[in-house]
Formats: sequence, C-alpha cells, structure tokens
Amino acid sequence: MFGFLNLNKPAGWTSHDCVAKLRRLCRQKRVGHGGTLDPAATGVLPIALGTATRLLQYLPTFKQYQARIRFGVQTTTDDLEGEVVTTQNAEHLTLATVENVIPQFIGNIEQVPPAHSAIQRDGKRLYELARAGVAVDIPTRQVEVMGIRILSWQAGAQPELTVEIDCGSGTYIRAIARDLGTKLGVGGTLANLIRTQSCGLSLATSLTLAEIQVQMEHNRLTLIPPEHLLNHLTRIELDLAAAQRWCQGQKLTVLALQCRQGDYLQVHQANGPFLGIGQSLSSQECRPKTVIGQPGST
Repeated sequence: MFGFLNLNKPAGWTSHDCVAKLRRLCRQKRVGHGGTLDPAATGVLPIALGTATRLLQYLPTFKQYQARIRFGVQTTTDDLEGEVVTTQNAEHLTLATVENVIPQFIGNIEQVPPAHSAIQRDGKRLYELARAGVAVDIPTRQVEVMGIRILSWQAGAQPELTVEIDCGSGTYIRAIARDLGTKLGVGGTLANLIRTQSCGLSLATSLTLAEIQVQMEHNRLTLIPPEHLLNHLTRIELDLAAAQRWCQGQKLTVLALQCRQGDYLQVHQANGPFLGIGQSLSSQECRPKTVIGQPGST
C-alpha cells in the first residue's frame, strides 16, 4: 500500500493509538501520521502508508482548527483534561473586550508550549516530566497564526468563545486559550478542539476508523495519491532517460525551474509515475532528495 488516508481522529485516542489501529486494519507495517493531535481533540489526522511515510516531511504545514475557549478557568494542562488550578467569575467579560485583544495573537507570535506536551527536553517528553512533578523552564518558540475568526460567544459566569484559527506547524491552540485568558485577566482553558484542515486535507472528506474498516473488508479502500498533497511544490516532469538518471542519484539540468535555490520539487516521469522529491540547486539544476518510485516505459 502506498499513499495517504484522511482520518477523522476520534476523541480519547492518541495519534499513536490511531497509527497502531491502522497498522492492524490495513495489514501494513509502515504507517505514520502528519502532526500529533491531543487525545481529547478530534478531526483531521493525515496518515501515510508504506513508503509514503517518507513524504510526510514535505506536506504543506497549514492547519485550521475550530476551538472553544472557556474563560474563568485555568488548568494544569491548559485544557479540560487537566486539574483545575483556579476558577473565577468572568461574567463581566464581554465579546467586545475579547475582540479588542484577539489581534495580539495574530502574526508571528512568541508562544510558551503547554507543560503537558510532547516536546522533548533532555530526552524526555514534557508531559512525562510534568507528571513526575519535575519543574522545567520551557523556552518560548515563534509560531505563525494567520487568522482568528469568531464563530460564537456564550455569556455567563464562565463564558465561552468559539473561534476558527488558521496557523502553521507547531502552534499550540491550548497555549492560545491560556494566554488569551491571561491577557483578559480571568484565565482561560481549551474546552474543545476540532482540526478541520491539515496537510492539504479537510474534515469534509475525512474517514472514521469504522468507515476505513468497512472499506478494507469490502476491498474498497482507495488511498490518496501523494501528488494530490504536494501541489504546493513546483512540479517537474522528466523523460525516461532523465528519470532513470535521477532515480540513480544523479543531478540533472532542468531549464527554467522557476523556483528558488533549496526549494523542494515534486518529480514525475512524463506520462509516467511519481518518482519522489527533488531539491533545486540553482535555477537550472536539481538533485534527488527522496526517491520513491521507479521509471517505467511510456
């Protein structure tokens, strides 16, 4: 099997749980995912099967989430999975006040990841250190948030805000919920999270584990071809002789690449298979980076 699946991750499952389940369902040893989702979160989890796992690093990094943030509450994990640290009445908070603060969280922003996260520190995950009671100084990281759109507002003692967030790789929505609550002076935590887009896949076309199982049982499972997720990369096509040299690891001269030095390229044989990922060395030269396919007669 070679290609991708658009999995709608269920709540309560880790991303690793999903990978393990799909290894059994698809009878495939090589299975990987494109970006961890917290166990409580649901939505798009890109899955690669077979040698497509080698392409995960080249997929687009844009992600979109629908998040519900609860104000007046702070927890140890920055979501409702953790222990409540503080609560307060935030009934005075208005949507207008929140709207005035949100622009501060758009753009290239500095973010401190949650203490309970999968980031490694000294060879251990932060969540492992947090559970062991080890205090860790977590460095800030720069992340990109392209947009935050308000979807709904529910007033009350602990008001809730539902937003749609466009962001780049490595952005923690839990941290946005926490920091937004801190900025407003009432505390905040993530109450619900759905990933609606990731790596070029959308929630509307995702499949549940049950649906994948049924399709496997009826021999109807169709994988997403890698080139469908690589449209953000410049495409080049090689004739048979050039394709053979490229797959053997040779650099090639390709006129008018129309990309910058160092950019990745999706490489195909003309009227033939997808071959893999190349990298431009100049405006007219590229080298193989990850060879996946083999050239065939056309």
